[in-house]
Amino acid sequence: MLYDFAKYKDQYKANLRLALPVVLTQLGQILTQVADNLMVGRYGGDDPLPLASVSFGGAISFIFFIASAGIALGLTPLVGELFVRNEHRRSSILLHNAVVFYTLLGVVMMLIQWLSVPLLYHLGQPAEVVEASIPYYRMLLLSLPPIMLFFAFKQFLEGVGNTRAELYVTIVANLANIGFNWVFIYGRYGFPEMGAEGAGLGTLLARTIAPVAIIAYFVSRSQYRPYLSGFSLRNLSSRIVGRLLRMGLPISSQMFLESSAFVGTSVMMGWFGTQAIGANQIAITLGNCAFMIVLSIGAATTIRISHCYGVRNIGELALAARASYHLVLAWNSFAALAFIVLRDWIPALFTTNTEVIAITSQLLVFVALYQLSDGVQNISVGILRGIQDVKIIMPIAFVSYWLINIPVGYLFGFTLGMGPCGLFFSYLFGLSAAALMMIWRIRRNIRQLYAGQR
Repeated sequence: MLYDFAKYKDQYKANLRLALPVVLTQLGQILTQVADNLMVGRYGGDDPLPLASVSFGGAISFIFFIASAGIALGLTPLVGELFVRNEHRRSSILLHNAVVFYTLLGVVMMLIQWLSVPLLYHLGQPAEVVEASIPYYRMLLLSLPPIMLFFAFKQFLEGVGNTRAELYVTIVANLANIGFNWVFIYGRYGFPEMGAEGAGLGTLLARTIAPVAIIAYFVSRSQYRPYLSGFSLRNLSSRIVGRLLRMGLPISSQMFLESSAFVGTSVMMGWFGTQAIGANQIAITLGNCAFMIVLSIGAATTIRISHCYGVRNIGELALAARASYHLVLAWNSFAALAFIVLRDWIPALFTTNTEVIAITSQLLVFVALYQLSDGVQNISVGILRGIQDVKIIMPIAFVSYWLINIPVGYLFGFTLGMGPCGLFFSYLFGLSAAALMMIWRIRRNIRQLYAGQR
């Protein structure tokens, strides 16, 4: 079948209208991560230890952060379906439960990780890297409760189709983060020079500003203020929390399993030494720059699909899904080309260590290789969330990332002697497997939805 641009033009516009504010939000978040790495890397100069400590501490904290955030993402399709049906009271009760539950979840995850700090010494990393990473790591842990409170409001607003609020808040928080980094990493205005720990403190303060700002936005808008009306602990319901968990846990599990493949690779990268850890951090950060655009299109896809699903407009749903695939394939093709062409220039922005630059340059070729698979699997997850078919996501992720990605990485990296490049090569296998299985599931679901209308 020939491609017909006119057929999808309106779908592209609708998807991008939702996605662009999220794109800018995600770009802001990733630029903060880039700023952290640039500032810490430059702070260390030829010494790779500060950058390696941020890489290790950030990787370990990220796996629990993404698991918590994944649970919060389950709120969006639930609210989206109710919103198009004008069931505002039920949406309000969902928000009340989400605010309390997600914040408490952040506290629990923070405590679990804080108690597990001694285990960091048993992951095969250089002892000096672990020691230097702990202060930074603890700052990130303290930021979990406020960022989870932010997610409660962010995901609710996405569910009602508002992706601009998070953009405004993220701009404020990210500018604050960069400013805090400059003060605390380098020791400005009489503050002590904190190095990598200063980057963690900047993140903590910025993540504290974010929920304050989004709540202020929420209560300042007359169309959203009624959703907080009657907020009380009496509205808490084990049934509603159970519904949030039934939707959020499979999403969280998929994100945990996927991120654990990247974290597991980061841990194995540490077995090659401090320079490899620093190179891994730069390459992953750059890969995340591309992925944040994909994540934004995926978030917009979930919103569009949930709204179409709520009114059972399956024809529109199918067109919106295909349009998202088109957009992400175009973007990831461009990103892959950029990584290959600029692979020798970009790493030098982060560090002056020649060995780290050389390893990063090689890794960026493999980052380019998995771009298309990464984009397709993420959009597929967004579609499955939108139609609330989330239980299948976890087993697909388990097979793709734990049974394929991590073992293949060890095979290429160590058994076959490819080193750090072998670990990155394995991402292509895991992400491709996830993409293929999810596409099969989506095609099956859409056929069933069409059959149900007959």
